[in-house]
Amino acid sequence: MGCGRQWSSKIWWLTVVANILFFLNGNAKGTVMGTNLPSAPGVKLLVEDHQVVLQNGIINVTLSAPDGLVTKISYNGLDNLLEVGNEDDDRGYWDVVWTKSKTLDYLKGASYKVEVENENQVEISFTKKWDASLNGKIVPLNVDKRFVMLRGSAGFYTYAVLEHAPGMPDLDIPEARVVFKLQHDKFHYMAVSDVKQRLMPQPVDRQTGQVLDFPEAVLLTKPVDPIFKGEVDDKYFYAGDNFDNRVYGWVCSDPTIGFWMITPSNEFRNGGPFKQDLTTHVGPTVLNMFVSTHYAGDELALQFTSGETWKKVFGPVFVYLNSDVKAKENPSLLWQDAKQRMLKEVEAWPYTFPSSKDFFKPNQRGTVGGQLQVLDKFTNKAPVPGVDAYVGLAAPGAAGSWQRESKGYQFWTKTDAKGNFVIKGIIPGKYSLYASVPGFIGDFKHSQDVTITPGSNVNLGNLVYKPPRNGPTLWEIGVPDRTTGEFFVPEPEPTLKVHVFTTGDGESGTYDDKFRQYGLWKRYNDLYPTSDLVYTVGVSNHTKDWFYAQVQRCKDKQTCIGTTWQIVFNLQELTASGNYTLQLALASASFAELQVRFNDRNAAPLFTAGLIGRDNAVARHGTHGLYWLFSIGVPSNLLVKGKNTIFLTQARNSDQFRGFMYDYIRFEAPATP
Repeated sequence: MGCGRQWSSKIWWLTVVANILFFLNGNAKGTVMGTNLPSAPGVKLLVEDHQVVLQNGIINVTLSAPDGLVTKISYNGLDNLLEVGNEDDDRGYWDVVWTKSKTLDYLKGASYKVEVENENQVEISFTKKWDASLNGKIVPLNVDKRFVMLRGSAGFYTYAVLEHAPGMPDLDIPEARVVFKLQHDKFHYMAVSDVKQRLMPQPVDRQTGQVLDFPEAVLLTKPVDPIFKGEVDDKYFYAGDNFDNRVYGWVCSDPTIGFWMITPSNEFRNGGPFKQDLTTHVGPTVLNMFVSTHYAGDELALQFTSGETWKKVFGPVFVYLNSDVKAKENPSLLWQDAKQRMLKEVEAWPYTFPSSKDFFKPNQRGTVGGQLQVLDKFTNKAPVPGVDAYVGLAAPGAAGSWQRESKGYQFWTKTDAKGNFVIKGIIPGKYSLYASVPGFIGDFKHSQDVTITPGSNVNLGNLVYKPPRNGPTLWEIGVPDRTTGEFFVPEPEPTLKVHVFTTGDGESGTYDDKFRQYGLWKRYNDLYPTSDLVYTVGVSNHTKDWFYAQVQRCKDKQTCIGTTWQIVFNLQELTASGNYTLQLALASASFAELQVRFNDRNAAPLFTAGLIGRDNAVARHGTHGLYWLFSIGVPSNLLVKGKNTIFLTQARNSDQFRGFMYDYIRFEAPATP
């Protein structure tokens, strides 16, 4: 009997009871929770023909040799958690997509070596060296993949050291990841956060469904389980911000097994804390995306010129397994335990056990601390704490450059209620210190770069961010938080079933993620069939009257026209000297052009952004992609006393996904002497 399908609709309300039981019992039982437990059996390595097996009495992991592919994971009476119907090279593997033709390389090893073998730890390295004779055949990288098993640990670790060395040709890598494909007839319940958990469709449901506007989105027309009929399945429904993508996975009910991907640090992921990426999807497939262009575009790809030197350690990440017979009724029990294990792994970072000399141990790293304050002279005379700000170290560059950076390491944290921050475990090097503060536009960059040496503890003291501002606020639309989340989001098309999640955080009921629904952009046509959005300052409400994305009006997929939105406002007084300022922040842009005009929609634009953005966040159901800020000076002769109108035009019109999302708009008067 397959797992998962034993769960009925009662899982929607059993969450509360199960979570109470979880906390009463302390944690999920039925597995060894500790690491390096003296009483646990020692770790063993079995070397067989063309494979090696790591085992510690809790879990067995089989790897092909010398390829270094994970072909089998045995746990809790289940011989193989991975999809046995797949070939050995399509179960558990590292891979990269490389060159503009997007060739897939599984980073198979050419040889392997046992780096550590004792009762407490086994670590195996699978390596491949590139040379000119391989040009065009495999990705031009030196590869060192590692797998580690520890005593008493209910799981295993994996990491990779990738190197672009002298003599290697030009190289683009838009994607680097590790992938695990679980048994499709065993794992049916997925959890990616406290409020995003659910039974999932089966792979065959996608095969029998109807492909919609892009291949990832499939309308389920003949699902095995009728509860899914009328739903749309799309892997981007389950994406999340890197800062939050710390643990996610799948659960089986018979036997009760949870399979979890735990990422203890984001230092090796690209694009910074707000970068959105895939986690897991129907398959069942579990991913860990280290490099991708998702929600960003090609500029986030790793790009190397011929002979450019680069080396980076990706991971370790932890594949964690757990079990509890009580989870047969409610799988969120195992989610709660996985969250606790994630916190332990985060606390243990940086790890001490990896044997690669390229992985920096705790005593080889440094710390940075300080206090961030914000001074907006038109709202506060004195600096105020930068509360809940994201503060990070990344490669030196301009303010905000971190969101387009992929080659180096990034280290991020959040400030407390007083603006204090501490960033630990920083790899030695030269960095810029950046910050983004909710409630304020723009990006902060410290005036001086920060140099980290082994054991250093740098106190930056009091830092003051002065966000862009040229004059007092006359009016504003939205909230400056780098997302479009506060604006109006329509219901999905009536013909589609709303995509609903189960809550697994101790609250009963369900959760409807208003953005993770298919086809929301199409509702603009329904709401504005003949004319575009008009927003009147002082009358309209941005949560009801400002559509979440400025998209096009389309008759079909390819027949679209650009749209022009209007902001109508009154000026009681007109200052003839000095410029007014329109502060305009975008949360996303996809092959779009923003043009701004004042009081004459047929005039030459006062401002045009040109063709910008490739983040595709509208089609991928996101609240944001890359952040854009434009400070537009507005000469007073373009304005009049009384009624004024701003025309915001999206001028590109070739297909339905071109457009942008606004974060925040503010109109400022000229500063008075």
